[in-house]
Formats: sequence, C-alpha cells, structure tokens
Amino acid sequence: MKFKYFFIALLVFCFSNIMTAQNQYGIDFTNYDSQVCQKFNQAFSNRPKEMKFGIKRVNASLFFETNDEDWFNSLFVDAYDGIAIDIVAKDRYACNVEHIESVQIKGELLPPVYSKRLKGGLKKSDNTLYRVLVGRIPAHLLNKDLEFNTLFLSNKNLCQYYVIYDLESYPWDLLDMGMYLDSITYKEKQIKTASSDSYVIKNKSLKFKIPFIKNKAEYSQDDIRPLYDSLRLTDFNIKSINIKVYSSIEGSLERNVKLQEQRALSIVKAIQSFQKPSIKNEISSSENWVEFLNDIENTKYEDLKRLSKSQIKAKLVGVLSSEMEPILKKHRKALVTLELEKKDVYKDLNDTELLSKFNSSIASNDLDEALKIQNSLFEKLKNREVSPDVLDKMQVPNQLKYMIFLNKNAAYKYVLEEPQVLMVYNELLKLEKLAPKDKRVKYNIAVTKLKLWRLRAIDVDDKKLKAEISALKNYGISDVLITRLLVNYHVITAENLMRKRDYTNKDKAVKFIEKNYKKFDLLDYDYLSLAQFFSYYANTDLSVTLLKDKVKQIDTDENLLFYYLNLTIINPELTKTSDYRTIMLNALNMNKMRYCKLFNPFGEGGVTFQLLEDDYLRETYCESCMN
Repeated sequence: MKFKYFFIALLVFCFSNIMTAQNQYGIDFTNYDSQVCQKFNQAFSNRPKEMKFGIKRVNASLFFETNDEDWFNSLFVDAYDGIAIDIVAKDRYACNVEHIESVQIKGELLPPVYSKRLKGGLKKSDNTLYRVLVGRIPAHLLNKDLEFNTLFLSNKNLCQYYVIYDLESYPWDLLDMGMYLDSITYKEKQIKTASSDSYVIKNKSLKFKIPFIKNKAEYSQDDIRPLYDSLRLTDFNIKSINIKVYSSIEGSLERNVKLQEQRALSIVKAIQSFQKPSIKNEISSSENWVEFLNDIENTKYEDLKRLSKSQIKAKLVGVLSSEMEPILKKHRKALVTLELEKKDVYKDLNDTELLSKFNSSIASNDLDEALKIQNSLFEKLKNREVSPDVLDKMQVPNQLKYMIFLNKNAAYKYVLEEPQVLMVYNELLKLEKLAPKDKRVKYNIAVTKLKLWRLRAIDVDDKKLKAEISALKNYGISDVLITRLLVNYHVITAENLMRKRDYTNKDKAVKFIEKNYKKFDLLDYDYLSLAQFFSYYANTDLSVTLLKDKVKQIDTDENLLFYYLNLTIINPELTKTSDYRTIMLNALNMNKMRYCKLFNPFGEGGVTFQLLEDDYLRETYCESCMN
C-alpha cells in the first residue's frame, strides 16, 4: 500500500501582541481564547481524529482540501466564518538573519474567503478529497520557497492558526507472515522510498562485533575467532558481507573516515580467505556519536551534550581525551553481518538438468534426493537464474506421500510472485482436501487468505477467518505465529472500518495491535510498516513509542531513523532534550543531505522549513547544512 501524509496539521500557538504593518482585512487577532471562538473551537476539538485537511498549490492557485465534507460544512455557518492564508517565505529564516521576530502573521496575508464562497465552491477532487479555491500567490512571491499557513476565522475573529507538515512515505504492507516450506520462510524486504520497492528471500545470517584499538586498522585474532569458528563449522557459503565501521569521535573527520575504510577492508580480506568466489561487500562508516552521547549521560562529562559537534571535538584533546579513553575505546568497532546460503551440490547444473533429475528421483521414489534437487531449483529461482515456469514442469503426483513437494511448490509461487496469490490459494485448497490436517497447508491457506482479503480479491467471512486462524494451534502452529497472523487480521479490519467511518471499532482493532505486536520479533520493514499504520490511523503517539528505542541504536536503519524524525521534529518539547539531540546528530552523521532536506518546503521533500522557528534547530541547520 502506498500513500502520502499530506494533511497532518500542527496547531501553533503564536499569538503575541506584535503586529505586522500589512493589511489585516479586519481580522480580530485578540479573541482566540474567548467566548467568540468557543463554538468554532468546539467544532475542531470534536472532529474525528481521522479527518485531515491542508492547502494544495496548483501553479499560482491555492486550494483548501479536506477528506470530510460534512465537517467542512459544519465549520462555516455564519456569514463571516472563513479561511485566510498566510504565505510564508523561507528567506524569513535565512542564516544571516540574527533574530527571527515573533509575529502573528509570518508572511503575507491573503484576503479571507468566507462561508458563502467556501461552501459554494467546494468540489470533489478525487474519490476521497474535496477542495475549494482560497487564494492566489502574488507575483512577487512566485519564485520563492513558500509554505501556506491556514487561519480559521469565526465572525472575522482568528480562532485557529495551523502550520501543515509533511511525512515522507514508504511502501508498507502487512507484517510478513512467511510461508511454510520445510519451515517458515520469510521475505526480508528492504526499506525503500515510495518510488521503489524490493525484497530478497531471507538467508541465514551471522552477526559479529569486532573491536579496534585506537589509531589501528588491525584487529585482535581473539576478537575475530568466533567468526572463524562459525564459518569452519557451517555448511553455508558466504553470499555477502555488510560492514558498519565506527570510529570514536575525537580527531578529524577525514582521518577517522580513512581509518574506518582501512579497518573494513582488512575484515573483508580476512573473510574472503574462506572461499574462492568473490564475495559481495557493502561498507558504511561513521563516527560513533550515538554511543558517545548516550554513554556520557549521568557522568561528569554530561555537559558536553549541550555543545555542538565541533565544540565537542575541540574539547576532546590532550588530558580530557586521555581521561575519557575508557569511554571512547568502546566506540571503535565494526558490526559485521554475513549473509549465507546453503552449499548446493547441484549448483553447476542448469534448470533442464535439474528438472530431469528431480522428475527421475520422484519416479524412483528417492524422495530425499528429490528434496535436495527441489531446494537447488528454489535457490536458482530466488536468484532469478531460472523462470518460475519450472515449478509447473515438476512432475509430482497428487498423492499424500508427496505433500511436502506439492505444498512447497505452491507456497514458493507466492514467495516469488505475490500477484499469483489467488492461483496459489486455490492450489492450496485442493491440497487441503488431500491432507486436511497438514499444518503447512493450513498455515499457508491462512496467509494467502489474509492477503486476498486485504486486496478485496475474494469474499471473506471475517469472523470465520479469525476462528480459522485461532484454530491453527490445533495443528501445531505456534502461538507466536498465530499472534502475527491475528495482528495482520486486525490491520485489515482497521482498514475496512476506516472506509466505513466506523472509528470506534477501528480504534478497538488498533488497540489489539498495540497490545500484541510485542509478542513476536519485528524486522526493520515491519517496524516501519507498523509505525506508518499507527500514524495513518491518527495514532502518531503509538508510532513514536514503537520506534523510540529502535532509533537510539547505533545500527538503526536509516529510513526508520528519518521516519522517526518526521514524526517528532515538530515537537519543541522533544527537540530541546539531550536525547533528541543525540538522535539528530546520528541522523546528520548518517546522511547529512537527507537531514538538511527535512527543512525544505512542505510538499517539496521537507517536513516544513518553519521548524527553523526553533532556535536550536535553526542553529544546527545553519551550522551543518549551509556550510
């Protein structure tokens, strides 16, 4: 599912007595908390949290958009209830401006549009949105970076002032339920931006931490011995190496980067010695600001957290550097992840040869050999070395003794190509008649049925489906797997209830998810999918709770980290905390360009440049993004 958070509104209380000299169009700015605004503000507080609105720019025209026509019409009752737009230019926050003046109107105020024109001009713009023209951008502002704040008026009194901010979107889906082959097999989806999505079928992986000595690229053989021992004992080949190398933060960035590269290459060289084929490697390096700032918490060095990165580096010389060495030495390390694939004795055979051997093994009843060949074909399918058509050419009799082959072939079609889910589901229903108590078939039917229900491709009795999922326990499926299926069941239920505007029962479904997702392990892709699910259904606090510990980890996924920033960076109570500064420095260190992009205009890849009203964010932005 792909979507865009285009209408998440942030209420900004910025009603000082400072006025600009421009035309105020008779608007009274002094009664926002008085009896005059009571009815209007009540309408806002009583609106469904799922109701969204925003300003849409089309060339020089500005439209107010909402997904709730009834709420819109109930808001503008009296003749002088209306909307006005405050056009704010980014150059207000230029780094050479010493002080940002606190004003009610931050830019250029457009003439208000009142009730009659608003209601008369509201038109449907697509299946879920309604829009009405509320103003045009003056010619002298057209070539500037702009954002559009919304003033809501009741009888010409300002009652609400909104800044709109944006969230970066990603593809998201149900939590991965896997498919039952010999065991549960998951896809390890890679988090991509909304414009692209990909996955790899999960291989066995090994993870290691290798410490380094100060100013040395070499590592201790004792530190890498567990890695050596694991590789000697395993019957897997190394498919790829991912190395994240971290230096302590003292010293110059250039020297630290060079040293990290040397460290990473020394590890790759050592691991490559275990096999002749060249191993793909991916290396990233950074200074370990996350653990540094976390580790000085509640120590005598805690005041360093209040300084900028350059100020901290300036202090970490001489005596202080030596004194802090017990802390710093823990930060020099490499986190190594090896992706492995099982050794395949049939690796050099082509698909025609493998197919012939498989069919011969089935015919001669050599089922152990047939399983090895089937797995070899699956490896080639996974690596896209052969066409999925090979699955239909495997001659497996429709008999109970061959159920493991029949189930794996059907399930693998789904693993490889989800668009085939309806065909796979029908194949599995036939297998269920042959083996009505086979737990692999039962599980795979539940997975594909959930997927089809989500796609609205088949009619599903939701109560019956929930009972079928719960009944999997009777066939030996673990509680953890069943809970994962039930979480996805409630994800789909919430989506269906949202379409019906049944917000009360939708909230009950979300509550089930909140209570149960901690009962099983989540992949990074699952974390992001679940966070976006909570946010989409107006439960941003749940998204923040889900991610807050995850983003403090040094090896957190970059997309998770930036999604968390999108969710939280508009909250000044958070941004001024030392913990949040640690997270922001981690983001800057991980991807400076992406961090700076957060301050682009709303609708142009940024959250909102009006974040720069916050003195700390502006200082960080000007120091890091404008140099």
